[in-house]
Amino acid sequence: MSLAGQDEKTRDNIEVMRSTRRELARLATSLRQHLSYQAIMGLEWLPSKWATTIKAQPESMDEIRVDLGECIRCRLHSHRTHIVFGEGNPSARVVLVGEGPGREEDRMGRPFVGPAGKLLDLIIASMGWRRQEVYICNVIKCRPPKNRDPLPDEIEACGPFLRRQLQAIRPQAILALGSFAAQFLLSSQQPISRLRNQVHQFEGIPVVPTYHPAYLLRNPLQKRQAWKDVQLLLSLLHKGDS
Repeated sequence: MSLAGQDEKTRDNIEVMRSTRRELARLATSLRQHLSYQAIMGLEWLPSKWATTIKAQPESMDEIRVDLGECIRCRLHSHRTHIVFGEGNPSARVVLVGEGPGREEDRMGRPFVGPAGKLLDLIIASMGWRRQEVYICNVIKCRPPKNRDPLPDEIEACGPFLRRQLQAIRPQAILALGSFAAQFLLSSQQPISRLRNQVHQFEGIPVVPTYHPAYLLRNPLQKRQAWKDVQLLLSLLHKGDS
């Protein structure tokens, strides 16, 4: 099957899932209305041993990517070569979140593939995993011109997709790489030097901030501190295993 055919089949499958979920949501609403009516009439129990609760299913990465589309929600789309959505294991125990794509990431459409990515690969290996066993993504999905810092409206436009990715994966821990990732996840303005070496929370998921690999390349003496952050994250996972 051609790539176009595969994309069309994926879109069809996603539309079927969405239609099914809409129908389940409609049935759930109808059931709640019926139970409310029964309660008003004085019935305090449901006369059926087959009664069940319908729960919404989490989004898949494919659904989120389709919704992102060829995004034009902010000015960054006019400069990009590729959207860098993220890659790795959609059921990963750990998600590594960076700031945004650089030149090589924009060229290849993959996160952390430049010099900083090579260092990140070593960090992941030191944690005992391969790159494909974790999930890697960024706060923003398009490269800012000349690698400038993301602007608030750009983060506001793109940030919800990162939230949805994290909600879909529900990892056991998040490693926030650099100030922008940590500040976004923690809704904080504190610098990374104050946020790191601590465990924070994002929607109930432990977050350990550390220095961005690009910063470590410029400041190699800080690698020892970053390793302490990695050990802190690993200790959280080990506690969960025990």
